[in-house]
Amino acid sequence: MGSGKPKTVLYRRKREQKTRYSKRLKLLLSRKPRLVVRLTNTKIIGQIITFGPRGDSVLVGVDSSALASLGWTYSFKSLPAAYLAGFLLGKTALKKGCQEAVVDTGFRAPVHKGKIYAFIKGVVDAGLRLPVDSKDVFPDEARLRGEHIKAWGTLVKNNPAKPGAQFTQYLKTKSEPDQISVAFAQVKQNIK
Repeated sequence: MGSGKPKTVLYRRKREQKTRYSKRLKLLLSRKPRLVVRLTNTKIIGQIITFGPRGDSVLVGVDSSALASLGWTYSFKSLPAAYLAGFLLGKTALKKGCQEAVVDTGFRAPVHKGKIYAFIKGVVDAGLRLPVDSKDVFPDEARLRGEHIKAWGTLVKNNPAKPGAQFTQYLKTKSEPDQISVAFAQVKQNIK
């Protein structure tokens, strides 16, 4: 017979690495809605969630695949798609009466000038108030418009020896990588 202390079983969501309770408690104590941002392999998901006596409730939810109905034919997980999804979420949240929120990224640490900050920049540009310490963490405007994708697409197009495997989705949808900036401006106009 063992005489040691029995093993403590963690909360199920902590065990499954879905919730970090110490961080969640700090966010809930602010008494503001949470802007939850999650990245998947195919899209970017954003929600504004409030906490009540019966648990969490989603005020507004958007994922980047909703951009297809607005004319976006490019990748749903790119930096421009993250910005546009954030912009769409921000505009929808303002229509629902949400004015401010705090950012909740879960277990993922946001990368400087990465997709999560592009999403947050879209929400801020839509008019929602978020506590952001520095504007240096946001990607450059050229990257938000997809200029880096446009430059790489032009390079691959002009040099047939260079493999362009990352543009196979664009070839299937007949989308030209060098037109991504135009599509970005058009979709942003459609959101307003």
